[in-house]
Amino acid sequence: MKIHSTYMGLKLDSPILVSACTLSEQTDNIVKMEDNGAGAVVMFSLFEEQIRKEEARFKGVMSETTHAFPEALDYFPDLDDFNVGTDDYLENIRKAKERVKIPIIGSLNGITNEGWIDYSKMMEQAGADGIEVNIFFIPGDVAMSSSQVEHRYLNIIESIKQSVKIPVAVKLNPYFSAMGNMSLRMQNAGADALVLFNRFYQPDFDINELIIKTDLHYSESSEIRLPLLWIALLYGKVKLSLAATTGVQSAIEVIKYILAGADVVMTASSLYKNGIPYLRTMNKELQDWMYMMGFETLDSFKGSMSQQHISDPTAYERANYIKILEGVK
Repeated sequence: MKIHSTYMGLKLDSPILVSACTLSEQTDNIVKMEDNGAGAVVMFSLFEEQIRKEEARFKGVMSETTHAFPEALDYFPDLDDFNVGTDDYLENIRKAKERVKIPIIGSLNGITNEGWIDYSKMMEQAGADGIEVNIFFIPGDVAMSSSQVEHRYLNIIESIKQSVKIPVAVKLNPYFSAMGNMSLRMQNAGADALVLFNRFYQPDFDINELIIKTDLHYSESSEIRLPLLWIALLYGKVKLSLAATTGVQSAIEVIKYILAGADVVMTASSLYKNGIPYLRTMNKELQDWMYMMGFETLDSFKGSMSQQHISDPTAYERANYIKILEGVK
């Protein structure tokens, strides 16, 4: 059974990708991911505000030292030579490219237009095969309109695409009022792929300590339904590559996402739970299912359960929702 796939122009031996996570901080892990059948690896995210925080801290030390002991300034390196996170990240990309053949995709979470552009260029120069733009933005300002939020996304995409030649994927949230139209606008802005969906940090409260809890739970298989819906709706209606993420715990979720129309499926939580070799298990289970169903390639069944191809398109519409509610006693 052939499980080759193509994602934003990148040729892959498997549709199963490792999503952005701390596992990729170690090059040895990336080698292990390739050995166990990962189609590609999305590197852990580079957060612009972390870099700026380190820069500010360094400048503070420099300022205090200059006032107290001016002559000591000569003993400090220039800020350009001071490692504030970016260099390590770019070096990780370079090392990975030296040791594996699968595509390495940088993950960028910026906060300024300058940051999005500069760090994208750096990732390209370091050898990244693509960039995943992780736009983690919660519009908490009640004065900000929906059109302003949308323009923010589109401006980021346009700015990056004008600055780099490698493909760019956009990891976005599911909260746009018109997801279909926004997908088309992102396509027109230059995006090569959509990653559905970003898991926004959702805080919890500790009622005894009266503090905000900052814990983060692994995704669960039940969480696939929203991205599954939108991939099934978008398949065949946009020219973008579609990547599914969230809730992937086994080959079952991989199969469902591909049936909906996903080109690739990303996972991290399953690897934290079961180890990196679990990639091999998921690939084998995908191939075993294809053999059982008589499918030779992914294209044989990709999108076959999308709204475009399903025999009853109303299954995705309001009428079916009413039928479900009527069946609940």
